[in-house]
Amino acid sequence: MLVSKKEVEVRYAETDQMGVVYHGNYLVWLELGRTQLIKDLGFSYAAMEEEGIISPVIDIQVSYKKPLRYGDIAVVNTWIEHYDGLRVIYGYEILTPTNELAVSAISTHVCVKKNSFRPIQIRKVYPDWHEAYEKAKKSEVK
Repeated sequence: MLVSKKEVEVRYAETDQMGVVYHGNYLVWLELGRTQLIKDLGFSYAAMEEEGIISPVIDIQVSYKKPLRYGDIAVVNTWIEHYDGLRVIYGYEILTPTNELAVSAISTHVCVKKNSFRPIQIRKVYPDWHEAYEKAKKSEVK
């Protein structure tokens, strides 16, 4: 299983009045993690969008464990939790500077045609992505 790592320096604008990262900003960091994973696999999400394919989030679950603060360096670990050729579930852990779990999350995505929102089968339209995702995904218990 491939686990991609992306460091994020917490900016002042990402914090709330309590001095901790505002919860909605973690969703942006999850996107940074997904983009890094796709890049680590040798692909470009931007190139896919240029071809008229997008990958909307259809479900997301986030669990907040420890706060991050301005100036901290967070590490976003991202992997493919599940992949079936149509749907991708990404797993995430965001770690504090002391390697404690700050956030755990999963997000579910499908690829669709941008102009119609009709789903596509990744394995048919992007066989190279399909093969890379199959190799990189978390081993599933059968």
